Amino acid sequence: MPPKKVNILAAADRQISTLFDPYIVGEVNQAQVKVAKFGEAFDWHSHAIEDEGFFVLRGRIAIDFRDGTVELDEGDFMVVPQGIEHRPRSLTKNPTILLFEPSTTLNTGDVVSDHTVSDLKRLQPE
Repeated sequence: MPPKKVNILAAADRQISTLFDPYIVGEVNQAQVKVAKFGEAFDWHSHAIEDEGFFVLRGRIAIDFRDGTVELDEGDFMVVPQGIEHRPRSLTKNPTILLFEPSTTLNTGDVVSDHTVSDLKRLQPE
C-alpha cells in the first residue's frame, strides 16, 4: 500500500486551533517536518545544536534577531543556524508555517514557557 498524502493547508485549518502549537506532518530520516500557525510574538530562544528551517505556506512572518529582523512572505524559506537567538512572529493573521528540524528539537529551544510543547500531535490526513 502506498504512503498516504496529506494536504497540509486543509488539514492544518481543520486541526490546528492553538497558535505556536506545532504538529508533525512527517519524518525524513532523523528530521521532522512540522506545521504550525504563528501568533503575534513567540519567546526569544535558541537551539544549541540544531538548525531550524522555516517555510511560509500562507501569510507573512518576521523572525527577529538581536541585530535585526528578516521578513518572510508566502513561498519564502530560511534556515536559522544553531545557537542563534531568534523570535518568530506573525505579520498577518495566523500564518501557516512548515518547520524543518531534528526530531529532538524542542519548539522553545533553551527556554521553557507557556509556549513549550513537548508532546507533539500528528497532523492527520483526510
